[in-house]
Amino acid sequence: MKFIKKILLNRILVIGISILAQLFALIWATLKFQDYFVLFYAISIIISIGVVLFIINDPINPAYKIAWIIPILLFPIFGGLFYIFFGGNKVNKRDKKRMKFIEHKMKQCLPPDRDILKEIELIDKDAMNQSSYLQNSAYGPPFKDTFTEYFPIGELKFKRLKEELKKAKEFIFLEYFIISEGKMWDEILEILKEKASEGIDIRIIYDDFGCVLTLPYGYDKKLESMGIKCAIFNPLIPVLSPKLNNRDHRKIAIIDGHTGFTGGINLADEYINVIDRFGHWKDSAIMLKGDAVWSLTVMFLSMWDYMKGIDEDFNKFKKEKVHIDYKKQKGYIQPFTDNPLDDETVGEITYLNLINKAKDYIYITTPYLIIDNEMVVALTSAAKAGIDVKIITPHNPDKWYVHAVTRSFYKLLIEKGIKIYEYIPGFIHSKNFVVDDNYGVVSTINMDYRSLYLHFECGVWMYKTDSVYDMKKDFLDTLELCKEITYEEATDIKLHRRLGRSILRAFSPLM
Repeated sequence: MKFIKKILLNRILVIGISILAQLFALIWATLKFQDYFVLFYAISIIISIGVVLFIINDPINPAYKIAWIIPILLFPIFGGLFYIFFGGNKVNKRDKKRMKFIEHKMKQCLPPDRDILKEIELIDKDAMNQSSYLQNSAYGPPFKDTFTEYFPIGELKFKRLKEELKKAKEFIFLEYFIISEGKMWDEILEILKEKASEGIDIRIIYDDFGCVLTLPYGYDKKLESMGIKCAIFNPLIPVLSPKLNNRDHRKIAIIDGHTGFTGGINLADEYINVIDRFGHWKDSAIMLKGDAVWSLTVMFLSMWDYMKGIDEDFNKFKKEKVHIDYKKQKGYIQPFTDNPLDDETVGEITYLNLINKAKDYIYITTPYLIIDNEMVVALTSAAKAGIDVKIITPHNPDKWYVHAVTRSFYKLLIEKGIKIYEYIPGFIHSKNFVVDDNYGVVSTINMDYRSLYLHFECGVWMYKTDSVYDMKKDFLDTLELCKEITYEEATDIKLHRRLGRSILRAFSPLM
């Protein structure tokens, strides 16, 4: 009885039923008016035509356009209305003004560092160009004097994160897409409660959609009662709205402004293999100690101020150099963020820059391989030029329909010379790029439309750091646990599967 009650009172069920009811009401009203009013029918058609023309002229990805134009053409009576409710990245004037304010704060707190750019240029102008793009478009300058440590598995990141949290003396900032009650979060929460009792400033941001099934309703109030400040990103409401498209997919932890973590690992037990959801969960993260943590701090505070509607002095959270031997730390580190509301696809362009500048190899791990024409052209052109392009994807999917679309790209990529591998032990969630022993990116950015176009994301671009070699070693070690997909396997697909994948692929930008 309790189980049934829990299901019936589940917030996602209530919200889902409410939205479905509104959808059915919209369809019913549209069809009803169609029966009685020729004028309404004509107006609906005009709206759909206008929406299609708007989509065609909108500077969004062509695949995203097609995914919306098809249903509008199939259902012209209410297709245009659906796009008005669900399509695009629409924000009101108030939100736009607030987003501009965030952009201003980031520019103000993260001024360009031309001296470091000149140093990079003396080594390699291609590297300087990549770094310049991130500085100019994502307001994240390059840094030196930063120690990096790469974690090839969630268990190692969890262990180190707890160690660093226990050392906190001034503040702890956490921003995660998913927080789930269980061993991982319970152990972290115990540390946070202890630190809060010591008067340390603790702030948590979590995405409401990401946590709707993992945290109880009103969990932010529970955290506040413990002395932990909390903000919920884009709270789910039972109302049709395109704002549901935009989620905070970032994973950031900051301790005292001198230590930071990011990467693919959320705060949930599957990420440390305490529970088995899809076989062995393979993920990765990066820890920064030093100057570059300032970028992560500004990212967090910008989001916090945006959600709280406040204007803080960020400089009071800026720390002097950490006492580590910087002379042993080689290379350049550049944290960056990707905002879906600024019409700049930073994540995708960062990936494309790495691919287009590669000379020897490109090693990629990604849970989803749902890519647009630009990415396909870049990857296949690199392979045809003789560059060793290898991609690892999961063998066990977390979403069968997304995995089906991922596999639909195998044939095209393999026949152009790209080698595709599936991680046999289970699910790989890492979002990593390693290129030419020079470049590495550890990020939250999946190779799919949602991450590249609709979500708030972040990552760390590295040039000539020791962590790049660690990432390469991890990739090659992981290959030992993978199966290479042959061209025969990619083409020997039953007709009904090919048809299903083709249909799913047409709508993949909406997944």
